[in-house]
Amino acid sequence: MTNWDEEVDVLVAGSGGGLAGAYTAAREGLSVAVVEATEQFGGTTAYSGGGGVWFPCNPVLRREGVDDSIEDALTYYRAVVGDRTPAELQEAYVRGGAGLIEYLEADDAFAFQMFPWPDYFGAAPQARNDGKRHIVPKPLQASALGELSAAVRGPLATDRRGDPQPEYLIGGRALVGRFLLGLSRFPNVALHLNSPLLELVTEDGGVVGAIVERDGRRVTIRARRGVLLAAGGFEQNDEMRARHGVPGRARDTMGPWGNQGWAHTAAISVGADTDLMDQAWWSPGMIHPDGRAAFALWFTGGIFVDRDGRRFVNESAPYDRLGRRIIERLNDAAMSLPYWMIYDDSAGPVPPVQATNVPMGEPEEYVRAGLRHSAATLEELAEAIGVPPQALVDTVERFNALADRGVDEDFGRGDEAYDRSFTEGKSPLIPIRKGPFHAAAFGISDLGTKGGLRTDGAGRVLDESGTPIAGLYAAGNTMAAVSGTVYPGGGNPIGASMLFSHLAALNMAGR
Repeated sequence: MTNWDEEVDVLVAGSGGGLAGAYTAAREGLSVAVVEATEQFGGTTAYSGGGGVWFPCNPVLRREGVDDSIEDALTYYRAVVGDRTPAELQEAYVRGGAGLIEYLEADDAFAFQMFPWPDYFGAAPQARNDGKRHIVPKPLQASALGELSAAVRGPLATDRRGDPQPEYLIGGRALVGRFLLGLSRFPNVALHLNSPLLELVTEDGGVVGAIVERDGRRVTIRARRGVLLAAGGFEQNDEMRARHGVPGRARDTMGPWGNQGWAHTAAISVGADTDLMDQAWWSPGMIHPDGRAAFALWFTGGIFVDRDGRRFVNESAPYDRLGRRIIERLNDAAMSLPYWMIYDDSAGPVPPVQATNVPMGEPEEYVRAGLRHSAATLEELAEAIGVPPQALVDTVERFNALADRGVDEDFGRGDEAYDRSFTEGKSPLIPIRKGPFHAAAFGISDLGTKGGLRTDGAGRVLDESGTPIAGLYAAGNTMAAVSGTVYPGGGNPIGASMLFSHLAALNMAGR
């Protein structure tokens, strides 16, 4: 191609964790164009309630006096992930996060704080059960962004219910806002909304640019140093989910509508290799009156039962482990959707779920939709939700006996530190005794797909022979996840997205 509409050093597709790559490239003196497929910046990152990153031994933690080592963190990470992903990738992630935070903190646009969040496999070697490998961005006043504040995606209460925009950006929105604030200070950055990347342009086997659709017009952009694909997963594309065997449905994902896999398709068409394409970041999903299941956690009571009225899982386990257990049973035809949270009236009729992400509507809406039931007895409740009455009675009696003893002999609820995160360290085995009794419908949700383009430790996309494709990089959910088929700790997805975007930009700066 000889007639380019625009030329930059670095083209970044996606505006969640990929903004770390855009910021790094700009700070290293390169000209940057960010193309975001949707009408707002932030991607799935902006929907994160905490916006946390899992970066062991970073400066924020060191200032708090945390006693940890990279070698201990690597031991934990490798024990959990195993050999499902290359050791090079795992080491790049675990070792690189601290340096990225140090890099960002040199700019006053960025500010972080420790937010303890236990590792998700508390029994693994060198797990950090006090949660001190996790930090979050500090809240950012929306006015600090000026007109850009309205362009930050979310929060979910605004997008799904029309609630007013809050005065402060928190969690993932604060992280996105801080990157936009940092980028706004560089004259060599262009930010474009409504601009999906559709095709990559190659020359002599390397990527030299891309074709973007901007407001309905095809625009050719030359990228002299490279193209970074950090455009999210393909969780909103039901056809692509089905083709790669990803359980669940697009309507139940937490990813924004633009996560259609366009960047994946563009890269595959120029020879990129892929991995983990049947995988996602799973979670239980509370079913809302619109019929959509949405990521939910922070359970302070209740048990899950299947169509046979039996418990089948540790309800307090980390959400991805919960989701995977649900999927296993669905695949084995051992259960069907919905399954039900059973709880008593100790805290009233609202389910004991403190973080629904999509805010709950009025209780009557759920009742009218058949998603919540109440009854004076467990037998009557069982009839209402279509499970065998005696089985439900037996299940609750068994659970109450375990709760009285303080040990879940059936599923190990409370055995790991994460299980007790939401009950102030106390046992999460809360008896179900006070009528009336209640049931709330649950399904399966996800935080996005995690299968994508295979990369090396610098974020360079590999072809099927394992050779880097010159000029092409990937990060976030467009990249095959460094964590493989597991979720080692809170902040792993956003942390990996930011870090590999940063490493990709540094590699481009050195090209």
